[in-house]
Amino acid sequence: MPRKRRNTAFSLSFLDIMACGFGAVTLLFLILRHDAVKVEVPDVRLSAEVDLLRQDVSQAESEKTELLNSLDELKLQLVDAQGLSRRIVTQLEEAEKSIQADPESEIAMLRRQVEELERETASMEEVEFGDKVRQFLGEGNRQYLTGLNLGGERVLILVDGSASMLADSVVNIIRRRNMQDEQKKNSSKWQWTLRTVDWLLAQLPPSSRFQLYIFNTGVYPALVGSEGEWLDAADSLKLEQVAEGLHDFSPGGGTSLENAFTALTDFADRPDNVFLLTDGLPTQGKDPPKKYMVTGEQRRRHFVSAIEKLPRGVPVNTILFPMEGDPEAAALFWQFAMITRGAFIAPSRDWP
Repeated sequence: MPRKRRNTAFSLSFLDIMACGFGAVTLLFLILRHDAVKVEVPDVRLSAEVDLLRQDVSQAESEKTELLNSLDELKLQLVDAQGLSRRIVTQLEEAEKSIQADPESEIAMLRRQVEELERETASMEEVEFGDKVRQFLGEGNRQYLTGLNLGGERVLILVDGSASMLADSVVNIIRRRNMQDEQKKNSSKWQWTLRTVDWLLAQLPPSSRFQLYIFNTGVYPALVGSEGEWLDAADSLKLEQVAEGLHDFSPGGGTSLENAFTALTDFADRPDNVFLLTDGLPTQGKDPPKKYMVTGEQRRRHFVSAIEKLPRGVPVNTILFPMEGDPEAAALFWQFAMITRGAFIAPSRDWP
């Protein structure tokens, strides 16, 4: 009789299932985090590096955009250059065809240009010292200065602007020096001086350079700001500015010929012709006199001292206007002209 099987509550299959379930629970326990309160803090260095990389990427994208724009502009410029080159080539081809078609007209045109240039060159070579760079109209046709050398590459005009240029007599000088500037400028003797300067400016050779200084106790260029500068005589605007500067000057003060000749050292290239417009011997030297009255002997010494300041080899042409009480002036200035190989004149009242 077969044995009766006994029912067991835990079979082998059940144990296997339980073991697998326990293993699964254990695995889940190992995988899952148990410290839920802990918070991860990001690494600051890594974040900063990420930010830098992002900035580099943004900058690179911006530069890429600029390069693309520049490339587009270069492409446009290339197209324009190609179009321009094609136009130039076309023009050259047309010019070449026209020359080949009619070479005689081209040759005739070139000949006319050469002849015109030759005429201009000849006219420039024929310029003489008497050619006018500035117009001057006088009251007569009289020419007193035939012996006066009006040439030179660098011409300096020194104009006496002292109070004595207001009149011929001491009494009238004292009376006029206290007048208003406009009345001083309208003095007949000063107007005579201005006409003489205008005549000299009109006789300058166009190829020369010039300068005009006004002197009394000091020395001043007629054109403000042109100290030590040679002006172009062919420049009509400069001539007019110099003439206007002289016409705006109001005579006054004493006369220092020494300071006037000392001013020649302002120029890098010394003058080769000097015109001196004055009316007598100087009343002071470099410094003002200690006494109000100046004797004839003192004026003679001031004149000799001034001559010593003049550079050697510079001819001085003196135009002496009348002045009472200075009898030695004419003889000393005439002797001075002989020494410097210049000229001396005492013009009449109706000149120029």
